Amino acid sequence: MISIIHIEILDQPELFPYRTLRQPVEHFQKGMFVAEGEKVVHRLLESPLEIISALVTPEWLSIYQEYFAARTESITLYVGDKKLLETIVGFNLHQGIMALGKIPSPAQLESTLQQTSPPHFFVAVDGLTNSENLGVLVRNCAAFGVQALLVGETSSSPYLRRAVRNSMGTIFKLPIVHCQHLASSLQRLHHSHSFSVIAAHPHEENKQIHQTLYGGDCCIVFGSEGSGISAEVRSICDTAVAIPMQSNVDSLNVASASAVFLYEVWRQRNLRD
Repeated sequence: MISIIHIEILDQPELFPYRTLRQPVEHFQKGMFVAEGEKVVHRLLESPLEIISALVTPEWLSIYQEYFAARTESITLYVGDKKLLETIVGFNLHQGIMALGKIPSPAQLESTLQQTSPPHFFVAVDGLTNSENLGVLVRNCAAFGVQALLVGETSSSPYLRRAVRNSMGTIFKLPIVHCQHLASSLQRLHHSHSFSVIAAHPHEENKQIHQTLYGGDCCIVFGSEGSGISAEVRSICDTAVAIPMQSNVDSLNVASASAVFLYEVWRQRNLRD
């Protein structure tokens, strides 16, 4: 069921999340996120996540009205001219469509293990605070068959606006386990469920990615660009693995590094000689 409201100003309280795109942490604290752009909104519509409202131009209303109407929840569609929507600070309105969704309840580690098939393939992030990099990492996870993402207590939420945008909406398909203490969660995977916990850590003395086998249950851990993986989390890992690089390059952006690592895991699990 949808309600359509044509607007000429953006001062309604219901439009506050759209007016404050530069305050994504506040949105997260209120249990909601903003999806911006046609592809991201389209993937939100395809997902089971609850949609609260959408802010669109008349052109997008004509295209997407029936998709919103097909949803089971009540959704308010706010319709405004492109010039009005372009006044929103922080929104690159080259497409003219945004939606407000509810962040789903966080997945629990044990239930996620039960709901996914072995051999399990998880990813964990430790101290990753750049939401754009986190969003790209989420997209890489979806591309290479990761079954769940463990988000440590020192990492940003993948439901921040820029993370959602850079994930291109793939965040809506990936179970997210928010860990109160990542090291303890990884230790439980290792000791109680026989996971291999592997640190993606760029040092020459480490094994290289092609020298490590990823066929069983495993969790790849990525850290921040500045500090890498914390000493506490590294102490839980079975091994540290590096990407071989040339020209005195000592590390890659975590988004780029995750693509390399996750492809290698996918390759070993899926390709045959």
